[in-house]
Amino acid sequence: MCTTELGHVANLAEEFAKRNTKVCALSCNDAASHAGWIADINASAFTDDGVTVEFPIIADADRSVATAWGMLDMAADGEKDAVGMPMTVRSVFIISPDKSLKLMLAYPASTGRNFAEIIRVLDSLQLTAYAKVATPVNWQQGGRCMVLPPIKAEQFEALYPKGVTIEAVPSGKEYLRHTPQPDPTA
Repeated sequence: MCTTELGHVANLAEEFAKRNTKVCALSCNDAASHAGWIADINASAFTDDGVTVEFPIIADADRSVATAWGMLDMAADGEKDAVGMPMTVRSVFIISPDKSLKLMLAYPASTGRNFAEIIRVLDSLQLTAYAKVATPVNWQQGGRCMVLPPIKAEQFEALYPKGVTIEAVPSGKEYLRHTPQPDPTA
């Protein structure tokens, strides 16, 4: 599973670079095994021609990092590796420049991660870090955004030069407020 995922991450290197995002991976194998594994990843059908793994893979053979970050499947019926150790769940962490955890996703060991969703969430986190908006369900880059609840109507013109639309709902409350995605330079 990880071979397919890390190959895909290698393919996405330019996408992560555009977002000023550093990537690393964690493996519960020792560093000596990584050279052969990286060769397999680079040669697999999951990397585009000429694409290679250029990001660090942290060796965590004693599982101390995986344990500290809650990455082990500790369920009684959880999956085990060949020596009976709990498998790691497929975790994703997005840590902001201020070193705060912004996102934590955990997929079961049997399910590969969805990197289109990870890129979408990264875009949302970066947008909402500079603009006073939230991203609604299924938001995509360039889509309309939600005006944050504490923003008052008298602030709309200054904060949302593209305008605000208030969606009518049966309750009469004006909380579904939309605006086109703000420009990063605005």
